[in-house]
Amino acid sequence: MQTFLDVVGQFNITDALDILIVAFVLYRMILWIRGTRAVQLLKGIVVILIMTGISNYLNLRALNWILDKTLTIGLFAIPVVFQPELRRALEQLGRGGFFSRSLALVKTQDQDEDVRKTINQIAKAVSVLEKNKIGALMVIERETGIAEITETGVPIEGVVSAELLINIFIPNTPLHDGAVVIRGNRIVTASTFLPLTDDPNLAQGLGTRHRAAIGITENSDALAVVVSEETGAISLASNGKIVRNLDDQTLRQMLSTHLMPQKSSAFPFLGRKADED
Repeated sequence: MQTFLDVVGQFNITDALDILIVAFVLYRMILWIRGTRAVQLLKGIVVILIMTGISNYLNLRALNWILDKTLTIGLFAIPVVFQPELRRALEQLGRGGFFSRSLALVKTQDQDEDVRKTINQIAKAVSVLEKNKIGALMVIERETGIAEITETGVPIEGVVSAELLINIFIPNTPLHDGAVVIRGNRIVTASTFLPLTDDPNLAQGLGTRHRAAIGITENSDALAVVVSEETGAISLASNGKIVRNLDDQTLRQMLSTHLMPQKSSAFPFLGRKADED
């Protein structure tokens, strides 16, 4: 009891600040991995740690040795396994996203109007493509640059319009294969090749367009709009996840939520996750 009182007596404002900083960092780490494959991987690591402790307590030497070596190897594998999450975390830190998700997204009134027009034109194009069952894949670049991706496409550099988007994806035309990349209010490239996701847990019905949409959002903070060629169904991919079977109005709302986040709070850790589904 006396030892506890001694520790409490030595507690000062610096210790409190230290605890708050560590708690905040841990909280941000949880936000970064929430809803990603890293959650399942972390669960596996926790299971191994628990089994290691039990085997050590019960003196199961062979099992404990195997688990110990597995953990040792796992330390070297973590940077590879968690590469998308680590990359996203470092990118957020580099652009100031560690303290606020919205500080880097503050826009002027004119820029907000451009975003609204772009969202409207994308939704109008998707509506037509859906009705005619014309396959399409549109990538909307955000804070993380994807210049290495756009280099694989055909330069367009035209203002986003529903008519231009529809024309690009008309079947049997030179640019209909691949993705359109949108930056701001301009179409940067068409017929662009995207990396495919290697997630083995995806639904069997997802085709190449959907896998490409998920793949680009695993490696950047871009959004990807997909129109299925077989069913005309509309999907939106973000942060390595995909939401399917959207209608025109829901797509508009989701694009607005991602591209025009609320600016009322400079401390989003006090509220709900901004882009939670």
